[in-house]
Amino acid sequence: MNIIFTARHFEASDNLKEFSKDAVSKLEQFYDRIVSCSIVLEPSASSKTPQQAEIIIKIPNKVLTATEQSEKYEKAILDAVENMSRQLKRYKEKKFITH
Repeated sequence: MNIIFTARHFEASDNLKEFSKDAVSKLEQFYDRIVSCSIVLEPSASSKTPQQAEIIIKIPNKVLTATEQSEKYEKAILDAVENMSRQLKRYKEKKFITH
């Protein structure tokens, strides 16, 4: 899986980059045909949840997106990964039921 990391409007630390890449790499256990994964971190407009994480996954014939906001980027990333894992499981179930 090709992982692309983007930090918009701020400079991300190496620890945050590694944390993000490790978190999304676990998604391969739910679906092994992931082509690429983009992680986009950016400040949010909300004062209660100032950090936002977006995960965009490309699989054959489909693009899945999960966006979460939180007080910290790490929590937003974990929430987005959790959301994406549910989407991947649902996609896999539908795919194998119809085929």
